[in-house]
Order: sequence, then structure tokens, then C-alpha cells
Amino acid sequence: MYALFEVREPDPPYYGITPHKPEATLRERLARNVRLLRVMRGWSQEVLAQEAGLERTYVGAVERAERNLTLASMEKLAGALGVEVRELLF
Repeated sequence: MYALFEVREPDPPYYGITPHKPEATLRERLARNVRLLRVMRGWSQEVLAQEAGLERTYVGAVERAERNLTLASMEKLAGALGVEVRELLF
């Protein structure tokens, strides 16, 4: 007997996340590296913010890749973490 239609499982929802995302954006890499360096030092976001002269909420948004940083902010974060700006991006 021939089927008039095909029944199959629906695709899972992606909730805004692109499946098979090939490469992290620069902002995502910077966010990951800032968090990694902060945690390696045993610092809270508040301590990093104080060391860099930034707001704690701003540092949190940077670590969640929600902010587009200025070069001045990147220099402050790099200085507080004791690394060069280029190390935050790779």
C-alpha cells in the first residue's frame, strides 16, 4: 500500500544557536579568554573590574560576549590581567 504522506520526527529547536557553528567570533574568543585568565588568577568579576577600572556589570557582559569592546577597554582588561591585547584575541 502506498503512503499519502511521510511522517518523520521534527527538527529540534535551536533557540537562536546555529547548529554546526564553525568558528567563534572575535568577541566570543575575547570573552572566553578574559574569563579563562580571570579564573586562572582566582579573581571574581568584581576584582577584575576594580583592577581594570571598569564596572563589574560591564566585565560580566564582556565575558558573555554581549558587548563590543573599545580598544581602550581591551587595553584596560589586558593590563589588569598582565597580558597583551593580542593575547585576549587568540
